[in-house]
Amino acid sequence: MPDLKNLLLEIFVVCSAARMLGWGFEKLRQPRVVGEMFAGILLGPSLLGWLAPSAFAMLLPPDGLAPLYFLSQIGLLLFMFLLGVGLDLQEFRRLRHSVVLTSNVSVIVPLVAGSTLALYLYPRLSSARVSLPVFALFMGTAMSITAFPVLARILEERNLLQSPLGVVAISCAAVDDITAWCLLAGLIAWLRAGTETSAWFTLAGLGAYLVVMTWVVRPLLVRYSALKLETSRGTLAFVLLFLFLSAWTTERIGIHALFGAFFAGVILPRSESLSRSLTSHLGNITSVLLLPLFFAFTGLRTNVRFLSGGTFWFYCALIVLVAVLGKLLGCAVAGRVSGMSWHNALSVGVLMNTRGLVELVILNVGLDLGVISPTLFSMMVIMAFVTTFMTTPMLGLLSQKVKAPNRAISIRLQIETGEDDGTRSRDLPRDRQTF
Repeated sequence: MPDLKNLLLEIFVVCSAARMLGWGFEKLRQPRVVGEMFAGILLGPSLLGWLAPSAFAMLLPPDGLAPLYFLSQIGLLLFMFLLGVGLDLQEFRRLRHSVVLTSNVSVIVPLVAGSTLALYLYPRLSSARVSLPVFALFMGTAMSITAFPVLARILEERNLLQSPLGVVAISCAAVDDITAWCLLAGLIAWLRAGTETSAWFTLAGLGAYLVVMTWVVRPLLVRYSALKLETSRGTLAFVLLFLFLSAWTTERIGIHALFGAFFAGVILPRSESLSRSLTSHLGNITSVLLLPLFFAFTGLRTNVRFLSGGTFWFYCALIVLVAVLGKLLGCAVAGRVSGMSWHNALSVGVLMNTRGLVELVILNVGLDLGVISPTLFSMMVIMAFVTTFMTTPMLGLLSQKVKAPNRAISIRLQIETGEDDGTRSRDLPRDRQTF
């Protein structure tokens, strides 16, 4: 039976380290989540387990990690739900040329680049238990991720969230997240078909789930939200029950609980008061307590010492290089073709290269499914950290030379977003910028 005293000590140490390093990285003009990610790695075998193995074994014993794992999974469900709530689907109907082109390219180019890299890495870092198509699809999906919440935080801190540049970047990131989770859901269904569930059960269950959620549940939610003029504890309890039921359903049909949590947030009727209430009640406890536990659990699975020798570090550098070039250059070229200046197009590419927490979520899913090995997992975690860390410095360098957005782009974005001027191109509520 897990020791409660040890669990409380784990929570204290993990949250303390996350807060301190998050504060330190904020002083370096980095998003707090970058410091929290780094804290998770430092508390794992990469540093603490290497410098103080006895303290590491006492604090994080292998037989006492189950409570930490389940708490972190609850945090991920809440995070994915709030991520879905934060998506503004109405904006996709108004934004057209620049966003559509850039978002498609920002998924396709990294997807192709990652799948191509997988052909080289498969005989070196994978095993015969994983088929090449599955391995290639996962690597491509992992490369195509953009961390929507971290990106929103960076744009907000640099006062770019409401600019035409911010409109394109945040909208493309939202499309990327939806596309990546759909790809991952298909991959999980493929892997689990015939093992945990039959292929027909998974496909039929997924189809029925989407139909019921879209055409039955959502209209009922709209009617329910119309009757609730103010949010209450009862409404919050209802939303939580809806979230967990949706997550259980997708886990039961053989997809993943995270997809159900994300989709529950997507179809939830948009209400400013409800969004503010959910962020206030769920966002703070998730970001302060539960997500640091997920970072710590990810750090326990990340061991830099697996990368012994120049060959493994070469593979790691190659992964980082392909990830950066696929996102940054792909988005930059697409932005330029859509009419942006090269400076603004490169800025969009730099922003879209942010991966952060969403990347760690997908990597943990891949490790749980056995698609990637612990060694490759460690390399991909390093890639996620590097690409997130480099966003703010590179954006700072570009901002010294970035010209004002093309007048044609500004006018077109104003028309497509229905705004009157370039300072109000997109108005995401501040309460959605939690993470």
